Amino acid sequence: MAPHRRDQAVRAAVDQALLTPAAPVAALLDLAGVRASAAALRAAFAGVTDAPVLHAFAVKACPLVPVLRLLHEEGLGAEVASPGELALARAAGVDPARIVLDSPAKTPAELREALALGIAVNADNPQELARLDTLVAQTPARSPLGLRVNPQIGGGTIDALSTATTTSKFGIALRDEGARARVVRAFLDRPWLTRLHTHSGSQGMPLSLLVAGVREAYELAEEINAAAGRRQVDTLDIGGGLPVNFASDEDTPTFAEYARLLAAEVPGLFDGRYGLVTEFGRSLLARHGTVLARVEYTKTSGSRPIAITHAGVQVATRTVYDPASWPLRIAAYDAAGEPRTGPAVDQDVAGPACFAGDLLAVKRPLPLLEPGDVVAALDTGAYYFAHHYAYNSLTRPGVYGFTVREDGSVRFATVREPQTVAEIVAEAGGGHPDVLLRG
Repeated sequence: MAPHRRDQAVRAAVDQALLTPAAPVAALLDLAGVRASAAALRAAFAGVTDAPVLHAFAVKACPLVPVLRLLHEEGLGAEVASPGELALARAAGVDPARIVLDSPAKTPAELREALALGIAVNADNPQELARLDTLVAQTPARSPLGLRVNPQIGGGTIDALSTATTTSKFGIALRDEGARARVVRAFLDRPWLTRLHTHSGSQGMPLSLLVAGVREAYELAEEINAAAGRRQVDTLDIGGGLPVNFASDEDTPTFAEYARLLAAEVPGLFDGRYGLVTEFGRSLLARHGTVLARVEYTKTSGSRPIAITHAGVQVATRTVYDPASWPLRIAAYDAAGEPRTGPAVDQDVAGPACFAGDLLAVKRPLPLLEPGDVVAALDTGAYYFAHHYAYNSLTRPGVYGFTVREDGSVRFATVREPQTVAEIVAEAGGGHPDVLLRG
């Protein structure tokens, strides 16, 4: 999010009572930034190929229908990995022809629905292929069907997000003994199998490793097509995974850098023989989200100041549990939403949950915070405010998209209403409290 637009939005969020003592957490999404990222992605690949490219946004990064609708209007499809995500994409109006279903645990019912709708499916393993054999024999599929492979090229700096390791749960491991030959045979035995899919990881992955994974898939496609004597594999789904720089406002790496590196290292990918699918998520939205939280109290412990805020593990789960991998930048504002000034003082920024590790930042140099101030957790547009963790039954914050008009005024649109305490009670079985007492 551009710093000047962020400052305008924070001030407006306070002025327009999106952030109040009654609603002490609010999430903001910069719509101009989202549109710019979508345009940058489209332009990056258009700059290296004339081949058709479906950019399918990874719904897991921000499963909110209005956001999916905005991206749909910006020319993106949807990559889904569950019945819920598929329902969200369809509610957003995404054409089934622009939806890709990935998941290592698809049920027969999920596969039948996808094939009935014409949604592209990437099978994860031989057992899933066997299920597809049965379904395709019953009713010829309108869906493009592919197979996910694991190139086993190694992991990045975050193990949990590295999906091309030796023992990854995803796809068919190509370097296991005999696996590559079995994959080629699987295609030769199934003329309807026309796609290869790979995704090597995301945050913590260097571009060189992402490119290496794509190269492996491309070379396998060439091998399959040579064995078939025709262009059986006509589309390569190269996944997403572009990492985000969470350390500053500098956008690095960019979609254009990645596309150019792919073109240099895997030129055959872009010569027009293959259609392409991408599945970017975090890199499209992370920059454009900000979580705001009021400071309720301040104190000192062990001579270090601590600001107790209302945003913690419930919105920043990964940061709280793995701060080394997921550090967040914090910006400080006063109670009026103006940037707080003053000398930087090392202090902790803590959340409201009842365990010691609920911290957004530790020993972070910031102007000394006071009760009523506002802290902003930056770069939280993906995998933060849309993935609520219900620790201590804390309510989900409202999510608001914003635009800044030419006159500097800010218009907000409610993406998701703040959750109420009554809704928490209802979700927790509040409508039938005596059910366990009746034997």
